[in-house]
Amino acid sequence: MSQTLVLNASYEPLGVVSDRRALILVLNQRATTIEESGVVLHYAGGQVVLPTVIRLTKFVKIPYRHAVPLSRRAIFARDGGKCVYCSAPATSIDHVIPRSRGGAHQWENVVAACHKCNHAKADRMLKEIGWKLRQLPREPVGAAWRILGTGRSDERWLTYLEPYGIAAISASAATA
Repeated sequence: MSQTLVLNASYEPLGVVSDRRALILVLNQRATTIEESGVVLHYAGGQVVLPTVIRLTKFVKIPYRHAVPLSRRAIFARDGGKCVYCSAPATSIDHVIPRSRGGAHQWENVVAACHKCNHAKADRMLKEIGWKLRQLPREPVGAAWRILGTGRSDERWLTYLEPYGIAAISASAATA
């Protein structure tokens, strides 16, 4: 079963729901379909196309924003699916300051890396091997990152996520 992106009345991304929940929101006129998935459900009285993006008809105020959860998918999305050391396709995560040397498992210390660079770096510091990061790792902010960090994404969602924190992420990195 696929997922549906839910946008606030202001087009701000709120979250991801199941197709069933999205269909119920649309049929109860609590949301409108912005993009269709192409999946058609047939029933005795006709047929309906499942949405992939819906927008709520009334604005929902979100009082508190949670931090973006640290996950492998979110790290790959933040780093564009590329190794931060050599720009090859990333296959693993690496701790800049190795955990064996007191490095924490947090956004500012975790980066996407290819297998070759991760293996070559091992548990050494960047200064010891003369490497530099292309950019300093930091925690992503914005509603769009909370959605991509869950690992549930669709390339059709990127149009709605880009204005809210996704600068230039490719569809392949979003679905990695």
